[in-house]
Amino acid sequence: MSGLADGRVVIVTGAGRGLGRSHALAFAAQGATVVVNDVGAELDGHGLSQGPAGEVVTAIEALGARAVANDDDVADWDGAAHLITSTVERFGRLDTVVNNAGIVRDRMIVSMGPGEWDAVIRVHLNGTFATTRHAAAYWRDQAKAGRPVAARVVNTSSGAGLAGSVGQANYAAAKAGIAAFTLVAAAELGRYGITVNAIAPSARTRMTEGPFAEMMARPPAGFDAMDPDNVSPLVVWLGSDEAGDVTGRVFDLAGGRICLAEGWTLGPAVDKGDRWDPAELGPAVRKLLDSAAAPWPVYGT
Repeated sequence: MSGLADGRVVIVTGAGRGLGRSHALAFAAQGATVVVNDVGAELDGHGLSQGPAGEVVTAIEALGARAVANDDDVADWDGAAHLITSTVERFGRLDTVVNNAGIVRDRMIVSMGPGEWDAVIRVHLNGTFATTRHAAAYWRDQAKAGRPVAARVVNTSSGAGLAGSVGQANYAAAKAGIAAFTLVAAAELGRYGITVNAIAPSARTRMTEGPFAEMMARPPAGFDAMDPDNVSPLVVWLGSDEAGDVTGRVFDLAGGRICLAEGWTLGPAVDKGDRWDPAELGPAVRKLLDSAAAPWPVYGT
């Protein structure tokens, strides 16, 4: 089997179900060796099982590709380190990391407790950082030893992180953090031959069943725009040799549509040339708001 990812060793976190499963199978179909990382937890992060990752490995092997299951907790510092070192020890290299693992614990802000906040931030944001950090250290060492590095990191943000989502303050904050982390990581790691990009996908998965249940529940008779498999082709491309000149970008994906997100940009401005008095600011700020574009509506409003 050969293709766009031929010969590459790829880690996909949270690969037992949903988008991660689609990514793992898509990389395998393009010739990659895939490490299927998943702790097998329920949607809220509780419970552990090796079943989902093992099932994906079986599906990949049926394609004639190589894969191995891994149940390290990527949100744990040592767990993320073991994921990277065990991959390199087994396959002799690592080329691409897709940070996809995540959970949801949806609550309105007035009902959310610290446990629900911390758990979501831990898996999404800490997991993305820890895995990237340990992979980057390996690639930096390779580059300093004079070995060629064509490494790729693909992170998973969300439209909720770009625009916000009612009832998902924890999830939206984590996903916004991942988008910002992507920009910083791309700037810092490029010198070592590492590209870092992110996607903000729309797809039918366990995570979207709650906020968008009605929209997700009825796949259309024709092209299914919410099929997770629609997202994976761009992830595979970003994780390939061919995407070596693309870094620090966030792509919003839905169905067959790919949109390059442009992030926060500076809009209308006013400069007094001196310190403002609070009493002066009402008219000045309202003039800015009147001349600015309307913000992207928060999901659920």
